[in-house]
Amino acid sequence: MQTYKISLNDTKKFYENLGCDSGGISILSKKSKLHTLYIKNIHVGAANILKQDALSIGADLAVPSGVIIAKDKFVDAVLIGTTKHFETLSRKELAQPFGLKELAKTLKDYVKEQNYPTKIMGVLNANEDSFFKNSRFDNSQANLRIEQMIEDGANIIDIGAVSSRPGSIAVPEDVELQRIKDIVDTIYKNKYYEKVDFSIDSYAPKIIDYVLNHGFKIVNDITGLENDEVCKIASKYDAQVVIMHMQNDPTSMQKEPFYENVILEIDEYLKNQIEKAQGFGIKNIVLDVGIGFGKTLEHNLLLLKNLEHFKHFGHELLIGASRKSMIDKITPTLIENRLAGTLAIHLESIRNGASIIRCHDVKEHFQAIKVFEAINNIN
Repeated sequence: MQTYKISLNDTKKFYENLGCDSGGISILSKKSKLHTLYIKNIHVGAANILKQDALSIGADLAVPSGVIIAKDKFVDAVLIGTTKHFETLSRKELAQPFGLKELAKTLKDYVKEQNYPTKIMGVLNANEDSFFKNSRFDNSQANLRIEQMIEDGANIIDIGAVSSRPGSIAVPEDVELQRIKDIVDTIYKNKYYEKVDFSIDSYAPKIIDYVLNHGFKIVNDITGLENDEVCKIASKYDAQVVIMHMQNDPTSMQKEPFYENVILEIDEYLKNQIEKAQGFGIKNIVLDVGIGFGKTLEHNLLLLKNLEHFKHFGHELLIGASRKSMIDKITPTLIENRLAGTLAIHLESIRNGASIIRCHDVKEHFQAIKVFEAINNIN
């Protein structure tokens, strides 16, 4: 007999290849994935009950010392268990007091399986003030740039005409439309939308309505659908929408951003904006935690490390950290030399649940993602 430690990603496929009974594959798969759930401000009575219930099924709850004698009325705790444990507790705690019934209703959301294919969203900017000059272009270059991105492996092309870099100032809708109209008309005339999905990086109703009527399918709104008119237009065209979180606006977002708890505050924001979108009849939603939009380096790192948390909403997650200043804060680097840092962030984001990667360097991302997936898919 010989042994060696293995890393499992697609557990169902692995157990199938191992020759396990079909009925046991799902059970084994649920026992193979470990989850850790941070529970903030749980009543000490609930903590004691949950601790005992968790231990009874082979899971556990990490709690501060003194919980057993109710030293403090409310504490923070960490629930540790497999998918199977979480599903069992989601039923078991429904009959318990001290808020455990509400907790039980959410546990399944944290462990449900989601398998979205990874998509690359290439960035093109029809303006002169985008922070990365190589993403800028005008209509004379539109055909070549779009065709090159498609050849390089882009699934989506995100086009914007107004910079959202820190300190940038919005422009009138007519100016934005003037910048982008010829490019959009070129896309429509050449039917590029049949080869790749097009996204508009805008929060201006007039621009969004125009592009959705010319083959675009996605609205990438950095204001998170703040404007009701944008919601109405997206619903009218049955467009996919990207809801992004941003603290304040581009003119002030990086002036000492502060959160009591960045994960929980963004979670609450996204919850509210999802409900708003659904209230307008929008069905296809993507979530973006907004790396670099009103966040310090620590906030960005926490969001990337704990990105899997936001999968509980059941929507695709988008990450766009391409060549952003957080890389420079970790290791001083000019914008044009931040590709390596960008790839590191984006591959880790895929590992943690992102399925859409917004980037400037499509060809390099295509190769990196293919290699990353090959390693993860081998059994």
